[in-house]
Amino acid sequence: LSASFLALCIKAELSPLPAALCKRAAPLGPMPNEDIDVSNLEVLEKYRSFTRYFRLAEKESRKPRWWRTYRQHTSPQPEPKTDISLPRDKLLRAKEIKERKKILRENRQNAEMERAARLRTALIPLDEVRAEWEKTSGPFHKQRVAEHCGIFRDLFKGATFTPWVTLRVEYSQEDEHLVPVYYGNVVTPSEASSPPAVSYEADKGSLWTLLLTNPDGHLRDADSEYLHWLVMNIPGNDIKSGKEICHYLPPFPAMGTGYHRFIFLLFKQDCPIDFSEDVRPTPCHSLKMRTFSTFDFYRKHEDAMTPAGLAFFQCQWDSSVTWVFHQLLNMREPVFEFVRPPVYHPPQLKFPRHQPLRYLDRYRDTEEPTYGIY
Repeated sequence: LSASFLALCIKAELSPLPAALCKRAAPLGPMPNEDIDVSNLEVLEKYRSFTRYFRLAEKESRKPRWWRTYRQHTSPQPEPKTDISLPRDKLLRAKEIKERKKILRENRQNAEMERAARLRTALIPLDEVRAEWEKTSGPFHKQRVAEHCGIFRDLFKGATFTPWVTLRVEYSQEDEHLVPVYYGNVVTPSEASSPPAVSYEADKGSLWTLLLTNPDGHLRDADSEYLHWLVMNIPGNDIKSGKEICHYLPPFPAMGTGYHRFIFLLFKQDCPIDFSEDVRPTPCHSLKMRTFSTFDFYRKHEDAMTPAGLAFFQCQWDSSVTWVFHQLLNMREPVFEFVRPPVYHPPQLKFPRHQPLRYLDRYRDTEEPTYGIY
């Protein structure tokens, strides 16, 4: 026993110990609480309340550390995105607060408003609220919705912009009913069969470009788009006076492809643009000629135009799409279906145990239905 023990000791001296293999390197900076004397904990300051402890803990958590925290590992900061929006003067925060306090002071001095609020008969002017929203936080909300729906990712390769100009798009129907386009609402292809009425606020003498594209409907290339409408060199907000580069084509989302995004983009031009390379023939019912890339179009004219407005709707197949494929595009209508893979069954056991009576039905060669005991 002693000889074998001696042999083990000699072997241990010749081979490295496990403790040596897992030896840790020195830390790259100060460790937490290393300045605390653990031998005399009574001298430490007492928190006395949870509120004070929570406040100090929050303050400590905001301090920069030399190590990466768990949150930095699991949720890394996204890469900064290029902002291509129109330049806009920032309102002073003090001036904005002063104006809000002035409005609140006037409302408190209004006896009729106070009485209506107390009797619950006050009417809120929704048009004024919407106009105020469009001027203040509305553009940032629209930008967030577009970011959530992948508009900037698919059209501008990740670059983003704030839609400072309010773009109003409405489709007129036969019964004088208007179908508006907001920011992701559903519009059927039959409702969008004719060009919409587009309006926006523009200075006199300014030039604009209006674009309608579908990034989800290309039948051959997933990274390409279909151009549905393009009007350039629009004077002010008069769409009819602009040069129509590509006439309007109704939406045609193929059957079985789900919802498609149809995006209206409004660009502000700095000067008249030579659009000779972008002109499509009239009529243009060739999908090959309507293949489009918003990113390439913007890169080609980025020195003369800046994105300023945004609106989009979602659309899926209905019966009017068949007419567009047959009559306008002159092609067979594609139909997409989900092909389910065959049901997987593990290899058959010769002596199955704890299996139901229908076990052998899974391995029959025939396709005829079986009527066993289920």
